[in-house]
Amino acid sequence: MNRRSRLSALLSLSVLGLVLSACATPAASSGASDAAPGLSLGSTAPGPPAGEVIGQGTVMDEGGSVELCLGAIAESYPPQCSGIPLENWSWDGVDGSESSGDVTWGAYAVQGTYDGDTFTRTQAPIMLALYDPMMAPDPTGGEPGTTDEAALLDIQAQVTDRLGPDALATTPQDGYLWVDVVWDDGTWQQAADDDFGAGVVIIRSALQEIAG
Repeated sequence: MNRRSRLSALLSLSVLGLVLSACATPAASSGASDAAPGLSLGSTAPGPPAGEVIGQGTVMDEGGSVELCLGAIAESYPPQCSGIPLENWSWDGVDGSESSGDVTWGAYAVQGTYDGDTFTRTQAPIMLALYDPMMAPDPTGGEPGTTDEAALLDIQAQVTDRLGPDALATTPQDGYLWVDVVWDDGTWQQAADDDFGAGVVIIRSALQEIAG
């Protein structure tokens, strides 16, 4: 159950059925047709991946509380970051870590399952220094975008406000607004296209499905 589903459970029983219905409909589809025009992004959320996924980031263990950080890392010592809870993690037999006080960390490709809140490791991690992933297809086809900087900055503010902590990073570059999120199955990309037009906002999912 994702964070939005748990929040809906806090509402009174008399409206629970309506809330669950409203939440489930957009998450199950690729768009957000029930949202007001121009407000699809933020009114819907992707459901959790059905199978296993892999993410590249920093595993941060603070006194036994372990997170997988897929976004920015503060350049302190020890480093600091805000990630998603990581379950079934052990440092036994894992190379490439550093420790300072009760903090241990390292950069890895981690495979497992993601329920919308928590990542559960299922395979041995791979140090990022040794990881050689397949190159992801370029959604732009190598062509620059056509949206000017001022418009992109305005869209950036809207996207940041609507997605909140779900947006790991937003970067205007080459005529596009690049938006990194923990997970997207195409739901948020479709919503961004509905709101701002195709070829303006590019949603990139940090977690990638394992090819079957």
